[in-house]
Amino acid sequence: MEKHEERYMWLALFVVIIGTFMSILDSSIVNVAIPKMMAIFGAGTDEIEWVLTGYMLTMGIIIPLTGFLSDRFGSKTMYIFALSVFTVGSALCGIANSTNTMVAARVIQAIGGGMIMPVGMSMIYQIVPIEKRGLALGVWGISAMAAPAIGPTLSGYIVEYLNWRLIFTINIPVGIIGVTLASIILRDSKKVTGKKFDIWGAVTIAIGLFTLLLALDKVSSKGWTSGYTIGMFAISLISLLLFVYIELTHDEPLLDLGVLKIFPYSLSLIINTITTIGLFGAVFLIPLFMENLRGYSAMQTGILMLPQAIVTGFMMPISGKLFDKYGAKWLTIIGLAIMTFCTYLLSKITLDTPYNTLMLILAFRGLGMGICMMPIQTAGMNSVPPQLVARASALNNTVRQVAGSLGISVLTTILQHRQVFHTVKYSEMVNTSSPAFAQAQGLAQGLAVKGGLTIAAAKSAIMMQIYGSLIKQATMTAMNDTFLVASLICLAGIPLAMLIRKKAKTNYGKEDQKEIEEEIAIGLFE
Repeated sequence: MEKHEERYMWLALFVVIIGTFMSILDSSIVNVAIPKMMAIFGAGTDEIEWVLTGYMLTMGIIIPLTGFLSDRFGSKTMYIFALSVFTVGSALCGIANSTNTMVAARVIQAIGGGMIMPVGMSMIYQIVPIEKRGLALGVWGISAMAAPAIGPTLSGYIVEYLNWRLIFTINIPVGIIGVTLASIILRDSKKVTGKKFDIWGAVTIAIGLFTLLLALDKVSSKGWTSGYTIGMFAISLISLLLFVYIELTHDEPLLDLGVLKIFPYSLSLIINTITTIGLFGAVFLIPLFMENLRGYSAMQTGILMLPQAIVTGFMMPISGKLFDKYGAKWLTIIGLAIMTFCTYLLSKITLDTPYNTLMLILAFRGLGMGICMMPIQTAGMNSVPPQLVARASALNNTVRQVAGSLGISVLTTILQHRQVFHTVKYSEMVNTSSPAFAQAQGLAQGLAVKGGLTIAAAKSAIMMQIYGSLIKQATMTAMNDTFLVASLICLAGIPLAMLIRKKAKTNYGKEDQKEIEEEIAIGLFE
C-alpha cells in the first residue's frame, strides 16, 4: 500500500469515526435527561417515551435504505447528507419547547443517525485493503463501543451541573467540523446509475421493522400475550415475509438477501446478534441494579461502566491487528468465553457487592467484548464481494438494531416474571409466629412509646419495612436469574464460533479474482 494511500485511509477513518461516535452517543445520552424533560414539558411517561422510541423506530426504518442510497448517490454524498441532517436534527432538539416538537426533532435526528453507521462501515470496506481491515475496524469500533458507556456519564454530568439542552447542542460544532472534513478529505465512491428503487420492498420492510421494534419496545408494559403485542407481531411477520418474497423475486432488490448464502457472513451475523444481546443485557440491567437497588446516581453508575468502555476501546485495535494476522476463530472463542464467565459472575452479585468489585467484573467483560466483536464482524464482511458491501452493511446494522431491542425486551420480561416469582416465594417464608417477628412487634411497641405513635402505626411501619426489604431482595434475586440467562446467551455463541473457518488468504492476484467471485456466489469463500 502506497504511503499517500495509507495516509488517506487513516484520515478518512477519522472522519467516519466522528459521525459514528455522535450517532451512537445520542442513542444513550438522552435517557438520563428524560426526567428533566418531563418536568420542563409537563409530559407523562407515555408521551415522553416517544423521545426514545421515535429515535429507535426511525433508525430501524432508515437503515435498510442506506445500501440503495449509497449505490445511487455515492458513499461520500450520503455520508455528508446523513451528518448534515443529524446536525440539523440536534439543533432542533436543542430549541424544542414541547414534547411534540422534541419527538419531531428526534425523528429528523434519527434519519441522519440511522444512515451514518452503515454508510460509514461500507466506506471503510471500500477504502481499506483487506489485509488492514481488522486494525482499521478495530480503531473505528472504539467509537461504537465507547459511546454507549460514555453517554450516561456525560449526560449525568450535563444534567446535574450544566444546561440539559447541551446534550443536543454539543453536536452542532462537532457536526459542522465533521461535514467540513468529509467534504475536503473523502473521495466519492463509484455511483451505480440506472437502478430502479424497490418501492414495495421498502414499504414492506419499513412496516415490518416499525411494528416489530414497536412491539418489542412496548412488550415490557403491555406483556407478550396482550392483543396489542400479538397484533403488532402479526403485522410484522406478514410484512417481513412479503419483503423476503419481494426481494427474492425482484430484479433489483433493496436488500440483496443473496449475501446470506455466503456462509462466513451469515455465521458472523448470528454470532453478532448473540453478542449484541449480551452487550445490551448488561448496559440495561446494571443501571437498574445500581440506581434502583443500590441508590447510586446516574453519574456514579456511568463512572462504574466507564472502565468497561475504556478496556473495550483499548482492545479493539489490538484484536483487529491480531485478526489481520491470525483470523477470527480463536479471538471470537476467547472473547465469548470471557464475556460468558463475567456475565455469570454478575449473576452472583448481591446488594452488598463492593463498587470496585463490580467495576472490575465489568472491565474484564469489556475485555472479552473488545477481543471478539470486531474480528467476527470483519471476517463476515470480508467475505462479501465489493459490489454488495453497502447492502451487506445495511443488513448487518438492521439485524443489530433489532437484536438490541429484542435483547432488552426478552431480558425485561424475564426480570419481571422472576421478580413476581421470588416475591411470592419470599412472602410465603414470612412467618408471623416466628421469634423474629415477635421481636419486631416488641420493637414496634417500644417505638410507639418513645415516638408518641400508636402501636398500630408503629406495627404498620415495621411491616412496611419488612415488605420493602422483601421486594428489594426479590428484585435482586430476579436480576441474578436474568444475568444467568444472559450468560447462557453468550455461551451459545462459542459452539458457533467453532464453525469459523481458518484465516482467509488476503494476497490474491488478478488470476484468483474470477475463482474468488465464483466461490463467493455459492457461499464457499473462506
